[in-house]
Amino acid sequence: MSTPHACGSNDTQWIEQEQNAVQHRMEQIRHKILVLSGKGGVGKSSVAANIAVGLALRGLRTGLVDIDIHGPSIPKILGLEGMLPEQDGESLLPVGYDGLLSVMSVGFLLQDRNNALIWRAPLKHGVIKQFLGDVAWGPRDWLVVDCPPGTGDEPISIVQLLKNPDGAIIVTTPQDVALEDVRKSITFCREVGIPIIGLVENMSGFACPHCGTVVNIFKKGGGEALAAEMQIPFLGSIPLDAAVAASGDSGEPVIQHAAESPSGRAFSALVDTLVRNIA
Repeated sequence: MSTPHACGSNDTQWIEQEQNAVQHRMEQIRHKILVLSGKGGVGKSSVAANIAVGLALRGLRTGLVDIDIHGPSIPKILGLEGMLPEQDGESLLPVGYDGLLSVMSVGFLLQDRNNALIWRAPLKHGVIKQFLGDVAWGPRDWLVVDCPPGTGDEPISIVQLLKNPDGAIIVTTPQDVALEDVRKSITFCREVGIPIIGLVENMSGFACPHCGTVVNIFKKGGGEALAAEMQIPFLGSIPLDAAVAASGDSGEPVIQHAAESPSGRAFSALVDTLVRNIA
């Protein structure tokens, strides 16, 4: 993969070619959704990965692109660490997950997972553009975009490049400190014209692996209350259970490998709601 090009005043033709490449690739994808969070640590990447795998398990051709440049989590969550995308002519081939899913992440391009990418906005915009325009996604039913926390360079870039995504799913936990930052994500979507598909409350209670009792460690219902206040759909709650922690470490998404766990069933219901609402 080439280093993102620093454009000057004489590069108009090159810019148009890149924009056309992005448009051509994205026209082959029916539905494009962003997964956002106002704050780190709320399990956004886990939600994005389980949504993407859940869509693929329903027979829908699905891609997952991780644009968290500074903290890519998707390779770990899907057990794809150390994988390298192959090249076909001028196109990169996305990395496959379990014959189900096509995945691209900057984590695949790091020689050492301990490396830190110290990039300013133009470089980040350039690599996101390449993930959309230079990767051979092919015809797809869905593309799920895992965005970094906050409302910075990467979400702005993906909005500019996708132009007309179906919308954004916003992930929060029930605590007030997370909900305050989620308000900023909702405002961001409204200001840049992204439809809000809805809000997901993650880590909504802890499900005991022995008796199934749910204990509200982080309290419960804050996300649903905020959704009502901000007049956006509430898509559901995902409980925290032992299966989630195990799946994150093993690279086996809970919606696939622990489908009957409390969180597995909640993710499955979330995907059904998403498909129903978008379709």
